[in-house]
Amino acid sequence: MTRIISDLSQISAAYDTLFCDLWGCLHNGVAPFRAAVAALQGFRARGGKVVLLTNAPRPAAFVTATLDRMGVPRDCWDLVVSSGDAAQDAMFAGAVGRRIWHLGPEKDLGFFNAIPAEWADAPAIERVPLDEAEGIVCTGPFDEQTEVPEDYRARFLLAKTRNLPMLCANPDIVVDMGDKRIYCAGALAALYEEMGGTALYFGKPHPPIYDLARRRLATIGAGDGGRILAVGDGINTDIAGAAGEGIDSLFVTSGLAAGQFGPDPDMPDADLLQRWLATRMQAPTFTIGALR
Repeated sequence: MTRIISDLSQISAAYDTLFCDLWGCLHNGVAPFRAAVAALQGFRARGGKVVLLTNAPRPAAFVTATLDRMGVPRDCWDLVVSSGDAAQDAMFAGAVGRRIWHLGPEKDLGFFNAIPAEWADAPAIERVPLDEAEGIVCTGPFDEQTEVPEDYRARFLLAKTRNLPMLCANPDIVVDMGDKRIYCAGALAALYEEMGGTALYFGKPHPPIYDLARRRLATIGAGDGGRILAVGDGINTDIAGAAGEGIDSLFVTSGLAAGQFGPDPDMPDADLLQRWLATRMQAPTFTIGALR
């Protein structure tokens, strides 16, 4: 049974590292949550490490730039590790070929153009039309503000007929940008699989992003992270991923599942919460209304 807490400081002494999600926990896609920023600053002040572990489909440098523009202070985190980083490694390794149809907005072009040093000598990746592609890299809809997965059914039928594998750079299904809910690459990949296509995933809850986070922790002298707590609002990504890695988790109820746990967003109703978790067969170690 999950333990409901009201403040991160109630449990933080038991952990060396936080794997903290971004959307719904640290910000809403528009502005940071000040209480969450303060909580992470407090954790670091006590000697802990904070890894912002995100399913953003862009490499960490682009995520960092977005956080800077949003006003998230750099003293609340140590590392940013993205699904884009892990998926980019797989793409340059040839997971879906070298001739790629990119399904995603222009803001994600850094996935192709910002080549990591370790892949500088790899054969080039060429972006081509769908009918010339060996594989698909999906970072989201072309227009995330207006499009839904069904808009791509005809193109996915062609891709499936040609047996094109899809690399999904963001397993999230939806995120909330301010007050608007938008579809992510994970929703498109789910439709492609439903139609009989093959999709490959590298973000939460899948192992590659956690392996990458631990490797990057080692580069800053933090070993493998020690005692890790995963913080997130995605029950099928953040919480399921933590369970798969054998690490403790803190479920934030005011994010994607907001409104499911009673009238007080700061204090989820225990009975509603337990019933909701049981239907999803997940058991986060702790639960909090909002990260603070």
